[in-house]
Amino acid sequence: MAEQTLPEVTRAEDREKPDSAVVRDALGVGVAVGLSGFAFGVTSAGGGLTLPQTCVLSLLVFTGASQFALVGALAAGGSPLTAAAGAFFLGVRNAFYGLRLSQLLALPRAVRPFAAHWVIDETTAVALAQPTRRAARIGFTVTGLALYVLWNLTTLLGALGAKALGDTDAWGLDAAGPAVFLALLARMLRTPTERAVAAFAVLLGLGLLPVLPAGVPVLAASLAAPAVLYVENRRRARTQRADGQRADAAETGPRHADPHDADARGTDAGDADAQHTDAPGEDR
Repeated sequence: MAEQTLPEVTRAEDREKPDSAVVRDALGVGVAVGLSGFAFGVTSAGGGLTLPQTCVLSLLVFTGASQFALVGALAAGGSPLTAAAGAFFLGVRNAFYGLRLSQLLALPRAVRPFAAHWVIDETTAVALAQPTRRAARIGFTVTGLALYVLWNLTTLLGALGAKALGDTDAWGLDAAGPAVFLALLARMLRTPTERAVAAFAVLLGLGLLPVLPAGVPVLAASLAAPAVLYVENRRRARTQRADGQRADAAETGPRHADPHDADARGTDAGDADAQHTDAPGEDR
């Protein structure tokens, strides 16, 4: 009886998760990630963007990986079109997040355009981790608000402090953005297929970096996902065909003797022996 009631108790505790616990978790994520906006401000200013341009990027784009990709490509000498294309493809993932969150949050239509601006990795992760719709809404809102305010504030501080720091390359702050993105991505790579996609993307990006213009290797690295999925589907199809062939061979192979058939044969043999034994008696 204890094993049957334990799952019910666990689900009841999940449903009764207090709002304060959701707010605490959301603020932890928002504050921890929001502080990395300082690195973006420094990197953007060091890459040649003005203070207004840097702040507008954080206000309107508000997706860290895309922002770092944009300023990184521009700082490396890439064209604005190529840099914008790389940032766009990195931001496409947020559209898929929105498809899932639209069902989970079920926000009013009037609120959805504003909430869409906060659909990023962190808000999605916090919302999906909640047991109820109410908790998911609270987690999404608190994470988005805390992260948006802190990210823009630290972006401003980083851009203003870039001049005081001098050469930003000497501080290694240009690696802060990719490091934050990789830290967030590493926890999401749970299956062998996902890890294979990430590894192949790294190989494509690094391998094409010396031969392609700045920003283009990022676009080429996006081909890792369909390539790995194609190979995975081919491997799965071969495995299924091999399993089917083994199953067919087992069905058409030599059949084991049926005990009932053996009994029947034994009965027939016994009758024949009896007849053979009775035959001399009849002669006598």
